[in-house]
Parts: sequence; C-alpha cells; structure tokens
Amino acid sequence: MRNYVIAPSILSADFKNLGKDVETVAEAGAKYLHIDVMDGMFVPSISFGMPVIKSIRPASDIIFDVHMMVEEPGRYVEDMKKVGADILTVHQEACCHLDRTLNQIKSLGMKAGVALNPATPVETLEWVLDSVDMVLIMTVNPGFGGQKFIPYTLEKIRKLRGILEARGLDVDIEVDGGISAGNVSEVAKAGANVFVAGSGVFAGDAAENVRTFRKIFEGLK
Repeated sequence: MRNYVIAPSILSADFKNLGKDVETVAEAGAKYLHIDVMDGMFVPSISFGMPVIKSIRPASDIIFDVHMMVEEPGRYVEDMKKVGADILTVHQEACCHLDRTLNQIKSLGMKAGVALNPATPVETLEWVLDSVDMVLIMTVNPGFGGQKFIPYTLEKIRKLRGILEARGLDVDIEVDGGISAGNVSEVAKAGANVFVAGSGVFAGDAAENVRTFRKIFEGLK
C-alpha cells in the first residue's frame, strides 16, 4: 500500500503571511512543504533562497521538501542542510556530476531526490536509481506556477513506476505542476504518491483544500 502525501507549494502562498500559511497546511495534515528555489538561469524566474527557508523553519516541524531549480545545485547542498531542508531534489538536467551531488546530499543526512523536466526520458536515471529516495516528474515545464498538467507525463509516471517495481526499489514518485483535486486520482493510479500542489492548495481555503486531498487519498487505499 502506497503512502500518499500532499506537498503544498509555498510558491502560491501569501508571502505577507508565509509563516502562518505554513502552520495552516501543517495543522490540516500536510506532511511535506514544497519549497521551489529558482535562480533565474535554469528557469526564467527567481524565487527565494536560504534566508527565507531559514525564517520559516521554526514555524513547523513539517518536512521541508526543497526543489532546486538552479544551475549546478551541488554548490548549495551544505547551505540547504543548515537552513533546514529534509529532502533535497536536484534536476538531472542541471547537474554536471549527478552521482556526486546525490552522494553529497545523502552524506549530510538529507533524503535525495532527482527531478526530470517533461521532455527528459526516465531512462536517464538508470544508473542512479539505487541512490535516490524520490524522483520528481515535472508535469509542467518548470519556472512558473498555475500551468496546465501535460498529459503525456502520465506515461512517464507509469514507465518509471514499472522500472522501480521491476528492480524492487522503494522510491517515491513525486509530481509537480497542474495537480488538483480533479486529477490527482488519475495521477496516483499511474504510480505517483507525492503530489505538489500550489494553487490547488493555496487558492481559497488552504486547510480545507489539504483536507480534500487527504480524503481523496483515503479512497485510494
């Protein structure tokens, strides 16, 4: 039985009340908080970095799921550990030495994730799957919130889940982009179990939206 997790993305939160929004989703039962770090180079947007993450860390003991959308993220692994990251996900496309970066993350006691852009084949991870705790399948092109889910990414999720099961690997599949209460069941059935939702949580009543996702997950078990 898979453990289904909702990971609200603070990219869609109210930055005037960021600490309060973190507390709200944690109290509603969210286990992860998704934190997108963007550098304006790997993706067009610039979001936030270590000072913001450090400032919200005291708000909750929720798992900080930090997604590095930056060039050569290995430069920041130690800093992310210091500010409170629990899971650190780096892009396959952004790492010159992916194996080295994953080992660096795990050596500091964090869980290691690898993200793939929509057009990047899952086969690129063949030699590192034994080293990862989570694979993040981007279901939109990264860099902006509020985009529509790309349908062909469902097949990528199915293919990856099949590879993991064939190799007997207990690895989470996270999805990010266009996830809503309306499509999360279909994505879960394809093989994903960690779901990033920005506007799907923070547009409207965030606590109630988290509870809605959790009810859907209960129906999948």
